Amino acid sequence: MKIRIIAIGKIKEDYLKNGINEYLKRLQAYAQTEIAEVMDEPVKDNPSLSEIEIVKNKEGQKVLKLLKPGDYVINLDLNKKELTSPEFAKYLEDKFVVGNSSLTFIIGGSYGLSDELKKRANDSLSFSKMTFLHQMTRLILLEQIYRAFKINRNETYHK
Repeated sequence: MKIRIIAIGKIKEDYLKNGINEYLKRLQAYAQTEIAEVMDEPVKDNPSLSEIEIVKNKEGQKVLKLLKPGDYVINLDLNKKELTSPEFAKYLEDKFVVGNSSLTFIIGGSYGLSDELKKRANDSLSFSKMTFLHQMTRLILLEQIYRAFKINRNETYHK
């Protein structure tokens, strides 16, 4: 099993880097997990809607270049379906069982995902109706993937 996370933007805060590295280490027992970072586009203060679309499209093009035709792509999108942790565990298990040995999660930049990236996705999920720093989303995603493996193997983990 292989899990790839493509994320727009770099992690700057040490506490997030440490948490991310901890979960990457924990996940080694369950799946090959990697993170690919795509540089975010510079945005001036108070951008117009058209400037935001340009940024999302440029970032989207960078992500699309990293995808292969057969990749099963799951976008993280604020306005899509939410799952509980047990539902997410079942979701991952189902994806791996039906022959997807590799899953790619996409974390957008500050302004979200381009329309082209949304169309490319095989599925889209939301963690919450709340808005999180897109950098923090990486840590939350890794923790939930780890939790899913623990749930699916009936192993003890924090409730």
